[in-house]
Amino acid sequence: MRKFAESYTAAWCSQDPAKVAAHFSPEGSLQVNDAPPAVGREAITAVAQSFMTAFPDLVVTMDSLDEANAIYHWTLTGGPVKISGYEQWTLDAQGLIMKSIGHFDEADYKRQLGQ
Repeated sequence: MRKFAESYTAAWCSQDPAKVAAHFSPEGSLQVNDAPPAVGREAITAVAQSFMTAFPDLVVTMDSLDEANAIYHWTLTGGPVKISGYEQWTLDAQGLIMKSIGHFDEADYKRQLGQ
């Protein structure tokens, strides 16, 4: 799982949203905070693209990985923003993400963006 998480981190830093989506099952989903989940690789690619467009200097670092509970802790840095959060994963039989529920402090994120 550690190698998978390292590859996932590198995908977020690649500026290629399809690399992020490739870590998900074709029917996988990515939910960020209370937003409706993005379902399927095309929708997940769009979510990743939105972050990559907003932050062309995007860097994601893996802070820790709770392998027993499949919880990936990360920090996103880009432009004026530095936020930390985590994703709780459900993996499929092939070891791809079937479901990711992500959390970060949205109020702090908006504050850093000046909103």
